[in-house]
Formats: sequence, structure tokens, C-alpha cells
Amino acid sequence: MEERTYAVPFALVGFFLTSKPIEESIRNDVTPEELEKLQEIISRLLFTEGVQVALYPSVVPPDQAEEAVDELEDMIFGEEE
Repeated sequence: MEERTYAVPFALVGFFLTSKPIEESIRNDVTPEELEKLQEIISRLLFTEGVQVALYPSVVPPDQAEEAVDELEDMIFGEEE
């Protein structure tokens, strides 16, 4: 039987406190290497072996959540042509 791979959206919900505007509170200079390291840490500490994690490090308004999930799926599986 062929092994199937699934992309399942999940959320880590948190809060941050700041007196600055939201746009000034989130780093926009995160390198691909830093993001990859963070994904690996979360994958290793939160999930069982063999589970890949893709993160979308931003504040996503509810009306843009579907687009964000599609981008995450593309990060894991690559964009379809």
C-alpha cells in the first residue's frame, strides 16, 4: 500500500504585550536559516519523529487565514504548476 502524506494546519496561540504598533513589534528580518531552525525545534519538541513543520511567522487577519494555509502547504509540498 502506498504511504500517504497529509498537511494538517495547526496553530500555536500566544500573546505578546507591547506598547509599539503591531507592525513594529514583529521582526521582518528573520533569515531563512533562522526560520528553518525554529521549524526544526518545534517539530522535534512538539511532534513525533518524521513530522515536518512549516511556520508562517506573522499576524494573520482572519480574512487571510485560508491564503496563509495555502502558503504553508506550498512550503511543505512545493508549489504546483
